[in-house]
Amino acid sequence: MAIGGFLPFSAISVELYYIFTTVWGREHYTLYGILLCVFAILVSVGACISVALTYFLLSGEDYRWWWRSVLSTGSTGLFIFVYSVFYYRNRSSMSGLVQSTEFFGYSLLTALVFSLMLGSVSFWASLAFICYIYRSLKMD
Repeated sequence: MAIGGFLPFSAISVELYYIFTTVWGREHYTLYGILLCVFAILVSVGACISVALTYFLLSGEDYRWWWRSVLSTGSTGLFIFVYSVFYYRNRSSMSGLVQSTEFFGYSLLTALVFSLMLGSVSFWASLAFICYIYRSLKMD
C-alpha cells in the first residue's frame, strides 16, 4: 500500500514545493493552469494505481479489496506529511512553538484531506472496475 501512495506523490512532488513556498514563504503563485493539470494527473494516476492493485488482489483470489483500495492511494497523505516535515526542517526558517503548531496542524489537515480525497477516488475507480469485469463474465 505504501508503493501505491508513493507513485501519486511523485506526480505532485515538484508542485508541492511551490505550494508550500506560496503558503508559508509569502510568495505569489501564478501557475494555476499547471496546478489544475497536476491535480488531474494526480487523480488519474491514483485511480489507475488503485485499479491495478485491485486487479492484483483479485488475481491472487483475495476478495478483500475495499479498504486496501482506499489505503493504496490514500497513503499519499502520509507522504505529503513527511514532505512537510522535510520542508519545515530544511527549507523554512520557522521557529517557535506557535509557528510550529500552526504549520504542523495545517499540514496534518492537508494530508488528511488528500488521504480522504484520493482514497475515495481510488475506491470508486476500483468499484467501477470490479462492476465492469464482473458484468462481462458469462455464467453458463
